[in-house]
Amino acid sequence: RMFCAAPGEGEKKLGEAAMGNVLILELFFSHAVKGLYSMELYDQVERIVDDGTFSNFSGPSEGLRPGAGNLEDGKIRVEGSRRSRGAAMYGNEELVGTAIRGLRDRVFLVTKVLPGNASRTGTKAACERSLNKLRTDYVDLFLLHWSGPHPIEDTVASMIELQQEGKIKAWGVSNMDVPEMERFYAVPGGVSCAANQILYNLAHRGVEYDLLPWCRERHIPVMDEGRLSRNPVLMEIAQKHEATPVQIALAWILRRPGMIAIPKAGSVMHVQENYWSLSIKLTAEDVDLLDEAFPPPGRKVHLDSW
Repeated sequence: RMFCAAPGEGEKKLGEAAMGNVLILELFFSHAVKGLYSMELYDQVERIVDDGTFSNFSGPSEGLRPGAGNLEDGKIRVEGSRRSRGAAMYGNEELVGTAIRGLRDRVFLVTKVLPGNASRTGTKAACERSLNKLRTDYVDLFLLHWSGPHPIEDTVASMIELQQEGKIKAWGVSNMDVPEMERFYAVPGGVSCAANQILYNLAHRGVEYDLLPWCRERHIPVMDEGRLSRNPVLMEIAQKHEATPVQIALAWILRRPGMIAIPKAGSVMHVQENYWSLSIKLTAEDVDLLDEAFPPPGRKVHLDSW
């Protein structure tokens, strides 16, 4: 079951995403945002085109199915945003703010605070700067980019105050391993952490040893960066399913509950390719072959960051 969190549901740990999984479709062109996509299976696909205009398509939602034609065949509306890349560090908040102008109530907006700014007062100041650049009164999810020099207690207290003030709907972290997550959970309000964004794919499976089980037990969604690998086994399985290696790699991630995949793409065709991965059901034999090609960890592995 796919679930795409909607505005106002962030305080519920990104809605039911903790129990299902989500595919966020993003489109990049020449290192700039050309389009933003997000999707809920068998429901909505949304599109923003950042070329000075917004393209809106309409049609019967029944026609929108994985592998059942072009994305534009179905009902398309804006409801999602580029979760992995909206951050002060990326210098793109003004661009995103321009792209979503007039559409804020239909967008799930995520941005990040740099660790060096995540002090008791700095977290709130950073949020205010992001809100100004994004031209909005609130963000749906505010992430701490990685561990930093400031006390966790101060960062969490500021996040909770921002929630109480209505400036963020939920807060979370990025690039945090089990020890860091346990420290967050040990401070007042730390259990309200709504997500952990990490690097996870076939080529980076170390988190399966302890971090994924830790998050799953606490119903914390894991947002994974979709740097996808290609190898002969992926190609073999792809041929079997009449798919592409990228689609197989995405299907492998999304077979796990509580996963939010964030694959990249450089064209509309690539976005469609990512979307159609939802129709692929890997067999036990497929998973075994992938385990042989990309062995799961047998011991604790240092968390890869991105």
